[in-house]
Amino acid sequence: MEREKVIVIDFGGQYNQLVARRVRECNVYCEIYSYKTELDKIKEMNPKGIILTGGPNSCYEPDSPTYSKELFELGIPVLGICYGAQLMMHVLGGKVITPEVGEYGKTEITYTKNAVLFQGLPEKSVCWMSHFDRIEEAAPGFEVTAYTADCPIAATQNVDKKLYAHSIPPRGTPYSKWYRDD
Repeated sequence: MEREKVIVIDFGGQYNQLVARRVRECNVYCEIYSYKTELDKIKEMNPKGIILTGGPNSCYEPDSPTYSKELFELGIPVLGICYGAQLMMHVLGGKVITPEVGEYGKTEITYTKNAVLFQGLPEKSVCWMSHFDRIEEAAPGFEVTAYTADCPIAATQNVDKKLYAHSIPPRGTPYSKWYRDD
Protein backbone atom coordinates (compact mmCIF):
# COMPACT_ATOMS: atom_id res chain seq x y z
CA MET A 1 0.00 0.00 0.00
CA GLU A 2 1.45 3.36 -1.03
CA ARG A 3 1.37 6.17 1.52
CA GLU A 4 0.01 9.61 0.81
CA LYS A 5 3.14 11.77 0.46
CA VAL A 6 3.92 15.48 0.41
CA ILE A 7 7.41 16.62 -0.52
CA VAL A 8 9.08 19.80 0.65
CA ILE A 9 11.56 21.36 -1.77
CA ASP A 10 14.24 23.17 0.22
CA PHE A 11 15.48 26.55 -1.03
CA GLY A 12 17.61 27.21 2.03
CA GLY A 13 14.98 28.60 4.39
CA GLN A 14 15.21 28.35 8.14
CA TYR A 15 11.76 26.79 8.69
CA ASN A 16 11.98 23.77 6.37
CA GLN A 17 11.98 21.22 9.19
CA LEU A 18 9.11 23.01 10.91
CA VAL A 19 7.02 22.97 7.72
CA ALA A 20 7.67 19.24 7.26
CA ARG A 21 6.80 18.61 10.92
CA ARG A 22 3.48 20.44 10.55
CA VAL A 23 2.61 18.28 7.55
CA ARG A 24 3.52 15.14 9.52
CA GLU A 25 1.35 16.32 12.42
CA CYS A 26 -1.56 16.05 9.97
CA ASN A 27 -0.70 12.33 9.63
CA VAL A 28 0.77 12.77 6.17
CA TYR A 29 4.14 11.29 5.20
CA CYS A 30 6.56 14.08 4.26
CA GLU A 31 10.14 14.23 2.98
CA ILE A 32 12.46 17.19 2.33
CA TYR A 33 14.48 17.41 -0.89
CA SER A 34 16.92 19.94 -2.33
CA TYR A 35 15.81 22.32 -5.06
CA LYS A 36 18.43 20.51 -7.17
CA THR A 37 16.26 17.37 -7.23
CA GLU A 38 15.47 16.45 -10.83
CA LEU A 39 11.88 16.76 -12.04
CA ASP A 40 11.86 13.10 -13.13
CA LYS A 41 12.65 12.02 -9.57
CA ILE A 42 9.77 14.14 -8.26
CA LYS A 43 7.44 12.53 -10.81
CA GLU A 44 8.60 9.06 -9.71
CA MET A 45 7.74 9.88 -6.09
CA ASN A 46 4.16 10.63 -7.16
CA PRO A 47 3.51 13.15 -4.35
CA LYS A 48 0.02 14.34 -3.43
CA GLY A 49 1.46 17.83 -2.96
CA ILE A 50 4.66 19.85 -3.16
CA ILE A 51 5.73 22.66 -0.83
CA LEU A 52 8.38 25.16 -1.93
CA THR A 53 10.14 26.65 1.09
CA GLY A 54 11.53 30.03 1.90
CA GLY A 55 15.13 30.99 1.37
CA PRO A 56 17.57 33.87 1.67
CA ASN A 57 17.88 34.74 -2.02
CA SER A 58 16.09 37.01 -4.49
CA CYS A 59 14.43 34.78 -7.08
CA TYR A 60 15.22 37.11 -9.99
CA GLU A 61 19.00 37.12 -9.43
CA PRO A 62 20.92 35.03 -12.02
CA ASP A 63 22.56 32.62 -9.53
CA SER A 64 19.56 32.14 -7.23
CA PRO A 65 18.03 28.71 -6.66
CA THR A 66 15.23 28.07 -9.11
CA TYR A 67 12.98 25.41 -10.55
CA SER A 68 11.60 24.77 -14.00
CA LYS A 69 8.14 25.87 -15.09
CA GLU A 70 7.26 22.20 -15.69
CA LEU A 71 7.02 21.64 -11.92
CA PHE A 72 3.90 23.82 -11.93
CA GLU A 73 2.41 21.97 -14.90
CA LEU A 74 2.38 18.46 -13.36
CA GLY A 75 -1.18 18.81 -12.07
CA ILE A 76 0.12 18.26 -8.53
CA PRO A 77 -0.91 20.92 -6.00
CA VAL A 78 1.99 23.24 -5.17
CA LEU A 79 2.22 25.52 -2.16
CA GLY A 80 4.95 28.18 -2.28
CA ILE A 81 5.94 29.80 1.01
CA CYS A 82 7.94 33.06 1.11
CA TYR A 83 10.80 32.55 -1.40
CA GLY A 84 8.82 29.62 -2.83
CA ALA A 85 5.85 31.93 -3.43
CA GLN A 86 8.04 34.59 -5.05
CA LEU A 87 9.76 31.97 -7.20
CA MET A 88 6.40 30.58 -8.35
CA MET A 89 5.23 34.02 -9.40
CA HIS A 90 8.56 34.83 -11.10
CA VAL A 91 8.71 31.56 -13.06
CA LEU A 92 5.04 31.78 -14.11
CA GLY A 93 5.19 35.36 -15.39
CA GLY A 94 4.48 37.51 -12.34
CA LYS A 95 6.74 40.24 -11.06
CA VAL A 96 8.85 40.19 -7.88
CA ILE A 97 10.61 43.34 -6.68
CA THR A 98 12.71 44.68 -3.83
CA PRO A 99 10.58 47.57 -2.51
CA GLU A 100 11.92 50.57 -0.61
CA VAL A 101 10.46 49.09 2.57
CA GLY A 102 10.58 45.40 3.44
CA GLU A 103 8.46 43.80 6.10
CA TYR A 104 9.86 42.44 9.32
CA GLY A 105 7.91 41.73 12.46
CA LYS A 106 4.31 41.47 13.56
CA THR A 107 2.02 42.56 10.75
CA GLU A 108 -1.73 42.64 10.30
CA ILE A 109 -2.82 40.59 7.30
CA THR A 110 -6.22 40.66 5.58
CA TYR A 111 -7.64 37.60 3.77
CA THR A 112 -10.12 37.73 0.92
CA LYS A 113 -13.32 35.67 1.11
CA ASN A 114 -12.29 33.44 -1.81
CA ALA A 115 -8.98 32.35 -0.25
CA VAL A 116 -8.86 28.54 -0.24
CA LEU A 117 -5.87 28.41 2.14
CA PHE A 118 -7.44 30.66 4.73
CA GLN A 119 -11.00 29.34 4.96
CA GLY A 120 -12.17 29.30 8.55
CA LEU A 121 -9.74 32.03 9.64
CA PRO A 122 -10.94 35.49 10.64
CA GLU A 123 -10.84 38.19 7.94
CA LYS A 124 -7.80 39.76 9.66
CA SER A 125 -5.08 38.32 11.82
CA VAL A 126 -1.53 39.02 12.88
CA CYS A 127 1.37 37.17 11.30
CA TRP A 128 5.15 37.46 11.38
CA MET A 129 6.57 38.81 8.14
CA SER A 130 10.25 38.54 7.32
CA HIS A 131 11.05 39.43 3.73
CA PHE A 132 12.73 42.11 1.70
CA ASP A 133 11.33 41.13 -1.71
CA ARG A 134 7.65 40.97 -2.49
CA ILE A 135 5.28 39.97 -5.24
CA GLU A 136 4.43 43.11 -7.19
CA GLU A 137 2.24 41.43 -9.84
CA ALA A 138 0.66 38.01 -9.61
CA ALA A 139 1.28 35.63 -12.49
CA PRO A 140 -1.49 35.38 -15.13
CA GLY A 141 -4.45 33.34 -13.87
CA PHE A 142 -3.77 34.03 -10.19
CA GLU A 143 -5.97 36.02 -7.82
CA VAL A 144 -4.84 37.88 -4.72
CA THR A 145 -6.04 36.23 -1.51
CA ALA A 146 -4.24 38.21 1.21
CA TYR A 147 -2.48 41.54 1.67
CA THR A 148 -0.85 43.76 4.27
CA ALA A 149 -0.28 47.51 4.47
CA ASP A 150 3.17 47.15 2.84
CA CYS A 151 2.62 44.03 0.76
CA PRO A 152 -0.32 44.28 -1.68
CA ILE A 153 0.08 40.60 -2.62
CA ALA A 154 0.83 38.57 0.49
CA ALA A 155 -0.94 35.51 -0.92
CA THR A 156 -2.32 34.44 -4.27
CA GLN A 157 -3.92 31.36 -5.78
CA ASN A 158 -4.84 29.67 -9.02
CA VAL A 159 -7.41 27.15 -7.83
CA ASP A 160 -7.91 25.54 -11.26
CA LYS A 161 -4.20 24.67 -11.46
CA LYS A 162 -3.96 23.92 -7.70
CA LEU A 163 -1.20 26.49 -7.20
CA TYR A 164 -1.02 28.52 -3.99
CA ALA A 165 1.55 31.09 -2.88
CA HIS A 166 1.86 33.04 0.34
CA SER A 167 4.46 35.15 2.08
CA ILE A 168 4.15 33.47 5.44
CA PRO A 169 1.77 30.83 6.82
CA PRO A 170 -0.50 32.28 9.49
CA ARG A 171 -1.32 30.30 12.59
CA GLY A 172 -4.13 27.93 11.84
CA THR A 173 -3.26 27.35 8.16
CA PRO A 174 -4.61 23.87 7.48
CA TYR A 175 -1.55 22.10 6.02
CA SER A 176 -3.65 18.99 5.50
CA LYS A 177 -6.18 20.79 3.30
CA TRP A 178 -4.49 22.67 0.46
CA TYR A 179 -3.61 19.66 -1.67
CA ARG A 180 -6.83 17.68 -1.24
CA ASP A 181 -9.91 17.82 -3.42
CA ASP A 182 -12.36 17.28 -0.52
